[in-house]
Amino acid sequence: MGNRLSKIATRTGDDGTTGLGDGSRTGKDSLRIAALGDIDELNSHIGVIAAFQLPEDIQEALRLVQHQLFDIGAEVSVPGSQKVGEAYVSELDAALERFNAPLPPLREFILPGGSPAAAAAHVARTVSRRAERALVRLAQEEEVSKSVRQYLNRLSDLLFVLARVINRAAGVQDPYWKPHAAPAKA
Repeated sequence: MGNRLSKIATRTGDDGTTGLGDGSRTGKDSLRIAALGDIDELNSHIGVIAAFQLPEDIQEALRLVQHQLFDIGAEVSVPGSQKVGEAYVSELDAALERFNAPLPPLREFILPGGSPAAAAAHVARTVSRRAERALVRLAQEEEVSKSVRQYLNRLSDLLFVLARVINRAAGVQDPYWKPHAAPAKA
């Protein structure tokens, strides 16, 4: 990377535009920048989860995801590029299977929560869904690879499973939703 990021405040965005990976500029309110922002926010939330004391296999999975999200951001930042392929989706599918296998089957909906790390994983899951929606919106106007959209879809599933695994490792029961009848009208 060399001196690539030696100057952080360039002031080139003061006019409401930002640079893309191909050197072109676009509005900070564009669909592409909104998607990139959601991906960046997702990566930050995954960093919060990784800041907790977690089993090493979960830490490794989170580190890999953070690197892959940077690759996805690099792809999205260059219109028409494709850096991420089906192998990324396959890796998430394998991790999903591996982490889900020892969990008991669900018979109830789970409320987001439990341990602090699991709650953070649930927040990241919802941000992953938002990033996926942003990419779907972008894909209606510009080319976005199918693999990137699939990746974010699978990642939200993996984060849900990891929340359950994290709760289990912490000895915390997943909070189950208990539907309540509508209050009686007076």
